[in-house]
Parts: sequence; C-alpha cells; structure tokens
Amino acid sequence: MNFEYTERTLELQKKLTSFFEEHILPVEGEVNAFLYNPDNRWKPWPGMEDLKEKAKAAGLWNLFLPKAMEI
Repeated sequence: MNFEYTERTLELQKKLTSFFEEHILPVEGEVNAFLYNPDNRWKPWPGMEDLKEKAKAAGLWNLFLPKAMEI
C-alpha cells in the first residue's frame, strides 16, 4: 500500500500552514481575551467573519464538501 501524501494534499498542507501563520496566530491572543471575558459570553469574536472571507478567498473554506456543493 502507498501511504504517501498526494501532491494535492501536500499543497493543501502548505496553504493551511501559511494561512494559520499569516491570519490565525497573530490574533490568537485577542481571540482568547475576547472569549475569556464573561461579558462576551455567547458573542462571536468580531473578527471571525473577516477570517471566514479570507479563508474562502484562499480556497480553504468547507474543505470537506465536494466542489459541486461548495458555498
């Protein structure tokens, strides 16, 4: 059996790592501070929609869906 990653998988790993380093990790402290504040209980972090749009633009949103069903 071949257990090597496909070229597509390797490229996706690179894109995801790059996205996390560029967009997720820099705001991690801000997100945690927001979420651990009791005043923000049940509120979404205000920057989430922006991150979603960036992920969609990078082709990294809803990776589990087949191409025909992407939103």
